[in-house]
Amino acid sequence: MTTRNTVAGLIAVVMTTVIGAIWISDGPDPSLLPEFADEVWVGSDGPLFVARYEVTISEWNRCVYDGDCSIELKPRPGFDPDTTPATGLNWFDAQDYAGWISKATGHPMRLPTMSEWAAVAADVIPEAPDPAFTDPALAWASSYVTEEGYSRALESIGSFAVSPDGISDLDGPVWEWTSDCYDPSVPELRCAAFYAGGLHTSVLSPLTKDPARGGCAVGAPPAHLGVRLVSDQSPPQRRQI
Repeated sequence: MTTRNTVAGLIAVVMTTVIGAIWISDGPDPSLLPEFADEVWVGSDGPLFVARYEVTISEWNRCVYDGDCSIELKPRPGFDPDTTPATGLNWFDAQDYAGWISKATGHPMRLPTMSEWAAVAADVIPEAPDPAFTDPALAWASSYVTEEGYSRALESIGSFAVSPDGISDLDGPVWEWTSDCYDPSVPELRCAAFYAGGLHTSVLSPLTKDPARGGCAVGAPPAHLGVRLVSDQSPPQRRQI
């Protein structure tokens, strides 16, 4: 009896361990994928699949809880983390999130290039006004004068224009990181500044989290910095939970 009990106990331990391992390694979870807009053709290489909204605080914090992203974000009083864009993120944060969600869902996601961002936003970003100053040395001043009227207040996702392809908030106060280095001849890890898409094209240090405190190399500083991801592959059907 003692031997049988011992064997039975060992079997139970093994089965518990195996079941636990299966539970832990449950595999990719497509339900974590963002909502996608209609496929967009921005070149001859095939369609681009663009997240309908910017990454929200709740989505970002899931990456934090999994240990792949840094500092947990908290919404301002009165803001819902499920619908508030995650802001205060630098370029490295954006890349961390893209890497995490690609791993967590089994679906490759990435930052858009600047040309891709400009193409999908072309129908909703207003044309640049005539410069206030014609001297190229005063281009920075023109940006401040001609763009000072836009709202810098953070709003819930879906509060701004929707492109013909169903992509929301490209004209909002959140500038979105792209993968393009300001100097394409420089390796990515040595790049000193990356493009961010918004009401005007910005070039910022990859360490910049709060552009209002400096770090913008071109034009007026963005109001906020956030993330919108794209994919080169058609997204799988999201699992219902």
